[in-house]
Amino acid sequence: MNPTANNFSIFILLVFILIFGISDGSAQVIRTDDPELNRIDVAEKTGDFIPLDLVFINQDGQPEPLSRYFDGRRPVILVLAYYQCPMLCTMVLNGLTQAVYSASLEPGRDYRILTVSIDPTETSELALAKKKTHLKMLNRSEQDSSWVFFTGTEQDIQRLAEAIGFKYFYIPERDEFAHPAVLTLLSPQGRISRYLYGLSFNPSDLKLGLLEASEGKIGGTVGRLLLYCFHYDPEAKAYVVLARNLMKLGGLITLIFLGLFLGLFWFRER
Repeated sequence: MNPTANNFSIFILLVFILIFGISDGSAQVIRTDDPELNRIDVAEKTGDFIPLDLVFINQDGQPEPLSRYFDGRRPVILVLAYYQCPMLCTMVLNGLTQAVYSASLEPGRDYRILTVSIDPTETSELALAKKKTHLKMLNRSEQDSSWVFFTGTEQDIQRLAEAIGFKYFYIPERDEFAHPAVLTLLSPQGRISRYLYGLSFNPSDLKLGLLEASEGKIGGTVGRLLLYCFHYDPEAKAYVVLARNLMKLGGLITLIFLGLFLGLFWFRER
């Protein structure tokens, strides 16, 4: 890569730091005076369904419909990126990998991850190389099927991007794509549940987002209790404690322990 292109990549990265934030993963989208950069955005479509009939090529060169990865039980993390991205995509995928490594939910068992390249010229060989890199970071076998890397046609890529509100564009003179830094969490049926923004992701937010997207199908009783005590704050773009529900739960636990204590005391007196 020539120095000019590298400087442009650094400039784009700085813009994304300002737009999406690194420290807390928040996403306060701002506007700049550059009309080109203002084309980078996420028009959130929470509650909509993605087109599961779309067919992409997996890292092994095999065509697969998206519907194969939505089994009605496990939620899905969807990442739009591209494999030869000079900087931003690598940071997003690394941030996701670190969050997956730290979160208590198990990829494959509890959820799946799909990465789709937004560059229609990329090959399954590039997808396979990227998969090997991230599975190695997770200490997983190269044959692990919990994280799949796809390529596809321009038409299908654009349909998927439009479905989730992912706005990006190609820069011919740089041979690069400008795009948002975001994860899209999908329900087991393919419904858009939540967006997580940034270059790094809080493992707790990722876990709560997946619990929410699963509609109670993963995480068991503990997961449902967590969702009862936390809620997603659209302003903070993160999950925060719901004090009212936490106090209710605390009061209920107190009553249970008090009842057990009094019952034991009464039993001993008898």
